[in-house]
Amino acid sequence: MLLTLVIYLACGAVAGVLAGLLGVGGGIVLVPMMVAIFPTVGVPAEYVQQMALGTSLASIMITSISSARAHNKRGAVHWDIFRNITPGILLGTFVGGLIATHMPTLALKIIFICFLFVVAAQMLSGYRPPATRNMPGFAGTSGVGLGIGLLSSFVGIGGGTLSVPFMSSCNVPLHHAVGTSAAIGFPIAVAGTLGFIVGGWGRPDLPSMTLGFVNLWALLGIASASFLTAPLGVKLSHALPADKLKRGFACFLIIVAVKMAWGLL
Repeated sequence: MLLTLVIYLACGAVAGVLAGLLGVGGGIVLVPMMVAIFPTVGVPAEYVQQMALGTSLASIMITSISSARAHNKRGAVHWDIFRNITPGILLGTFVGGLIATHMPTLALKIIFICFLFVVAAQMLSGYRPPATRNMPGFAGTSGVGLGIGLLSSFVGIGGGTLSVPFMSSCNVPLHHAVGTSAAIGFPIAVAGTLGFIVGGWGRPDLPSMTLGFVNLWALLGIASASFLTAPLGVKLSHALPADKLKRGFACFLIIVAVKMAWGLL
């Protein structure tokens, strides 16, 4: 158990840095890590992906608070955007979480693998939507939040890979989009976690120290480390060449996606 907790701490440290540095949400690396770890700690194969998604979202509650606080100190969080997008985020992520708990593990894994390839392609290409418009009003922003929430729950992320391009296309400066995305990660994580708890409640054969599809041991280790390392990622994001870092991270995502796809075959 001690070794497993150390592994969870290491996963959380990596996720925290990435959440602050790239605005992609630590879940994009947490989910593959937990998919590899959970079978060794008694999680049934048919629940591994759901447990990884639920635990990833639960940990993002902590990571997003730490990251958003650090970005807010630099004046990089647009709270007006946060207020407008949150209602759609809450509804979309909660409903998406409930749906995901009843989907076959294979389908969720395929969705996640495809998502990794799409994110990697976007990072390698450096494509950013042209900033040709302003942020929509409450209804439009909340509607976008609904879609971001739904997809975020299927892949266990804080939504940064979706919300950052959306805000950038609406003339929000990149660093401000990343900072606001960190704050948006909190309602995504709260609603998604509740969805996975409710959807996984009372399932047979789950190991001890789980709350629905949230592994509490993993949450403890990951959240503790990510809370401490997220501000480091924020600091690095304002000091390092983000484009080069994103290209390197994209190559890592491709390797992870290929490995997961190979495992399915």
